Amino acid sequence: MKDAAEVKDKRSLIYSMDGYPPLSVAFPLGLQHVLAMFTSNLAPCFILAGVVGMSDPEKIIMVQCAMLISGVTTFFQLYPVSIFGKKSKLPRLGAELPIVMGTSFAFVPTSITVAQTYGVSGVMGAAFLGSLVEFVMGFFIKPLKKYFPPLIIGAVLIAIGINLLKAGTGYWAGGVGSADYGSVQNMTLGLLVFVSVVVCQRFGRGMIQVSALLIGIGVGYAASILMGILNFATFEQAAWFTVPRPLYFGYSFHFDAILSFAALYIVSGLETMGNTSGITVAAFDREATHEETSGAIIADSFGSMLATFFNTLPNTAFGQNAGLVAMTKVVNKFCIATGAATLVVAGFVPKVGAIFTMMPNSVLGGAIIGVFAMITINGIKLIAKAGFSQRNITVLSVTFAIGMGLATGPNELRAHLPSIIQYVLKDSVVAVCIIGIIMNIIFPPDEDANKSVVIDVD
Repeated sequence: MKDAAEVKDKRSLIYSMDGYPPLSVAFPLGLQHVLAMFTSNLAPCFILAGVVGMSDPEKIIMVQCAMLISGVTTFFQLYPVSIFGKKSKLPRLGAELPIVMGTSFAFVPTSITVAQTYGVSGVMGAAFLGSLVEFVMGFFIKPLKKYFPPLIIGAVLIAIGINLLKAGTGYWAGGVGSADYGSVQNMTLGLLVFVSVVVCQRFGRGMIQVSALLIGIGVGYAASILMGILNFATFEQAAWFTVPRPLYFGYSFHFDAILSFAALYIVSGLETMGNTSGITVAAFDREATHEETSGAIIADSFGSMLATFFNTLPNTAFGQNAGLVAMTKVVNKFCIATGAATLVVAGFVPKVGAIFTMMPNSVLGGAIIGVFAMITINGIKLIAKAGFSQRNITVLSVTFAIGMGLATGPNELRAHLPSIIQYVLKDSVVAVCIIGIIMNIIFPPDEDANKSVVIDVD
């Protein structure tokens, strides 16, 4: 009887940050987090790889490293490191919260722009140095926060979503430049995956709903096999075990690329800050402390820097995993750590990456296009929450007029502008971010902003 009570007590530890529940309980709960974020974690790598024309072995390297870094950075969030000593009042590396890290979609449009100009080494170099902005942001988040209100972050998310939707539809059709682009076969396969995801999200419960993307891709793989279009050669040629090789793509540094990434790290930091507060509110019914927020952002910065060293894109705190914590109330660090360990182990097994590398473009497009639309919707929700005062409308009008209007026009439109302006307008996401911040300073919030009408988007 005593043993049964003891086992029950150990199982209840899943609702406590500390302690070690039985592995038989902890591992499935940790695996839930891996399933919830796996596809979204790898998709940014596939999009960039497809645009720059990477070979399958190069794709596997990038994907393999994405899994490894996600796991490692999650460990830092769970078990912080006091980089300046335990007695120091300076921020630590990590939040000591059940935060799961993954590859950020926010950097994809800019990564594509930079890669087309300077190659993948330019992306890695810019992401490496740009991460220092977020590192500084982690130290001074309290005084800096006023410069990055929800209004501006919402505008940036809309720009990111619109850019990603173009990429998503391109993949759905089979990949821009492919011989069968827009074929009935590609469009049908993408639609099948898309509908599968929507059905899981609409009628699924628990892990079925959370793992909708992975289930949709599974349906796409099954259909691809039946259609005879799945090529297993990449999987067969991939090794079972390799140690990820750092600096495979190398670094090259270009001022305009670094500036672009620096602007986006502000967005990434605020995204991590939002997910940190989301977890503490849902799980502990309180706002995140200053120490937790700073630690989470600094870990985000360090993880992104580490990601570039290991050949993959920057990371951020994943919102779907924060949602999973809110849904299950499972906050035990050991449980989440088993999921992080699974990601780290997968990072040493290229065949895991190869399974996803051989995915048909239309399957990927059908799975992720809904995610991209959701990013756009989240931006609209943030703007609606800020309200539509005359001041906010003016800020948004100028931000989108210049950030989206001039930045998406033909190159000749910007050819005679000063170099620094050309840098800003080269990428619409970066342009919206920088113009928005400037407009927010020129038109500071006033009492009128608090009297605005807010649209109910729930």
